[in-house]
Amino acid sequence: MPPGDKGEITATFNIGDRTGTQIKTVTVETDEAVNQKTVLTLKAEIPQQLEVTPNFVFWKQGEKADTKTINVKVGKDFTVKHIKVTSSTPDFQTKVEESGNGQFKIDVKPQDTNKVVASMLTIQPEDSQKVFYATARITNAPPSVPVAPAGPTAPARPTAQTH
Repeated sequence: MPPGDKGEITATFNIGDRTGTQIKTVTVETDEAVNQKTVLTLKAEIPQQLEVTPNFVFWKQGEKADTKTINVKVGKDFTVKHIKVTSSTPDFQTKVEESGNGQFKIDVKPQDTNKVVASMLTIQPEDSQKVFYATARITNAPPSVPVAPAGPTAPARPTAQTH
């Protein structure tokens, strides 16, 4: 193109699973001596379809097997009427409740807390291939802190070197 002419550049940005603010740059090279390289900055705000909080619920081994809740909020630019939740193991039961205004509650309850086990919860909006994840886990109870024995301890022996 002759100097001063106008043109068009097309840049494609594959967002994949990215969300939030994404910044990418494109370097344009010309044969113009003064401005041989120009950097174009592309900034995109990619909304999240579902916000899952917390995405990790756990019980200590032997703890009462109470229900814990995961909250799911639909992003403002999306419409989701129903979600489906599946557990990777039968050790946890899940129940979805619609809270209205694009919000859901997932109640998670372990069958029992007798053994250490983990399960991946797959959360999927209805009529969508997109999946979100949370984890449910039974963990080992933390070991009790050992108490130092009472009474004096023997002093360390000095070591002597002879030459």
